[in-house]
Amino acid sequence: MKIIAGILTSLLTFNAWGSPESDSDLSPWMIESITPIHDRVSHWVDNSSRNIDGFFGDDDSLEVENNSYLRLNQELQWQETEDLTAEPGIRFRLDMPTTKERLRLIIESDPEESQGTLAEQGSNSLRNDARDVGNTILGFARLSRKDKSRYWDTHLGAGVKIKLPLDPYARITSERLWRLKSKPWQLSSYNRASWFDSEGYSVRSRWDLGRPLDDIRHLRFITNLQWRETEDTFEFSESAELNQILGRRHAVRYAATLVGNSVTDPQINDYYLLANYRRNLHKEILYLDVIPELHFPRGSDFEPRWAFTLRLEMLFRAAINKR
Repeated sequence: MKIIAGILTSLLTFNAWGSPESDSDLSPWMIESITPIHDRVSHWVDNSSRNIDGFFGDDDSLEVENNSYLRLNQELQWQETEDLTAEPGIRFRLDMPTTKERLRLIIESDPEESQGTLAEQGSNSLRNDARDVGNTILGFARLSRKDKSRYWDTHLGAGVKIKLPLDPYARITSERLWRLKSKPWQLSSYNRASWFDSEGYSVRSRWDLGRPLDDIRHLRFITNLQWRETEDTFEFSESAELNQILGRRHAVRYAATLVGNSVTDPQINDYYLLANYRRNLHKEILYLDVIPELHFPRGSDFEPRWAFTLRLEMLFRAAINKR
């Protein structure tokens, strides 16, 4: 918490947005404080994943690219008619690339099956699941080498949630990518069916249609479909997004979304508008998200309700750009 408070103070009292050529918005004393800590933790993440990978894989584990990461965040969230909340979060993934010839080992926190309903997921703001270590899974995945732009790429996986009693799971994931030759549109499809002993079956599907408008703007239309046995209802969401690069180290995403449920009698439960401003505060390891939202929920007869999220995130990983 002292480091987080220092970072925020540094942003407010120093050159908060840096010069166009700078790769950091932090003051020199703050950089000197966080760099040794970041380097030690990143080395630990890299070393741990490569040691485990070497045990299950081969000697190439010491040299190949490794996508393991640890992500820590501190989030402040305010919603109209509710109190301000301030909670830490943690997510991680240990990548085992040299096991891909057989079964690839997976260790990750907060799998998508634990992320709640589509309404709860919202704009990917604060969720209790992200801080619950009981959602961490350990398992194996049988990967495919098929080209998603030509064939359906299917993955099979199984394992357990690391909690007592152990919670076994099985899942199948299928992905596909279509590129239209005559136009710049691209359509991707992501589909997963899962079974967890404690939660039963679930099915989710995501369809993402998008195209670049120019060098700095990208338009997307996203459809999410989900059914979970614990909720026993069909959910859907539709979203139109405009992603815009504002500069070398910052970007913004504008979105208009509706969320609903049911098949026989569909109803819309929430409309919302949001703008997600994201800035790389320091050398691709420290990020700031500012997310104002305007909701029109059914629970308040579609009267407008404001929400605001401020998130500070630090990323620890093997390959870091420190130029």
